[in-house]
Amino acid sequence: MAFVLATLRMATPLIWAGMAGLLSERVGIMNIALEGYMLLGAFGAALGSHLSQDPYVGLLVGGLCGMLAAALHALWCVGLRAEPIVAGAGLNLLALSLPNFLLQSLWGVAGTSPMVPKLPPFVGGLNLLVPLGLLLVLGIQGFLYETRWGLRVLAVGEHPRAAASVGIPVQRYRYWALLVAGVLAGWGGAYLAIGELSMFVQQMTAGRGFIALAALICGNWRPLGTLMVALCFGAAQALQLQAQALTLPLPKDFLLALPYLLTLLAVAGWVRRSQPPAGMGQHPD
Repeated sequence: MAFVLATLRMATPLIWAGMAGLLSERVGIMNIALEGYMLLGAFGAALGSHLSQDPYVGLLVGGLCGMLAAALHALWCVGLRAEPIVAGAGLNLLALSLPNFLLQSLWGVAGTSPMVPKLPPFVGGLNLLVPLGLLLVLGIQGFLYETRWGLRVLAVGEHPRAAASVGIPVQRYRYWALLVAGVLAGWGGAYLAIGELSMFVQQMTAGRGFIALAALICGNWRPLGTLMVALCFGAAQALQLQAQALTLPLPKDFLLALPYLLTLLAVAGWVRRSQPPAGMGQHPD
């Protein structure tokens, strides 16, 4: 039971970021900026929780910071039609440097914020974002395949020119999808800062945005598939923690690298079988 709970804990930020990436890429925008969304969301959550002494306010601020990062990303990729990989890399670099500057400016410290209130446990020691993440997957599954707006999102990502020819506002859908993605990934980062810990730590996402992107690819850009892969990656991280706690005779460096090694192996094994949205990177005109 402890391993299952640890798996859910480790997988939760990957699930939130994976669903963010799903919405982004389902409208045709390649999104490698999930790491930046999460990092700014984590910092915003810690800041909001510190200023208000209320973790739920921190959660709202974290989502807002993720959305602002996504708005900047959308301006570059949708409005200015910048190369998505370059724009995403630029946003990730901004997210690495901005929190450190703000830590120095606001608290006069480097690398770590003061302790802040964290989300209370909900069930089995897990906070509210864990069950909400699972419900989010089901909600996005139903939205994409059972609603008119969801089918339009799929059409925008598969055939943007055809969607535009029948009156679907492609650019508007892309803006909205990225903004929602920013909120979701921001909450994934907030989970790390005020769900798992009670502080912001520089670079605390530790590549989880890229692992979530790998889960999205291995899950074939589908909500349930992405969830399953995120749970597998979460299990790998939980195994790492369990192995360290049990002092198994395995090199410490190997245990630390295990989740990232599995990510590389999964992407290498599945990338040829995955079918990304056909309209990825295309513009409606």
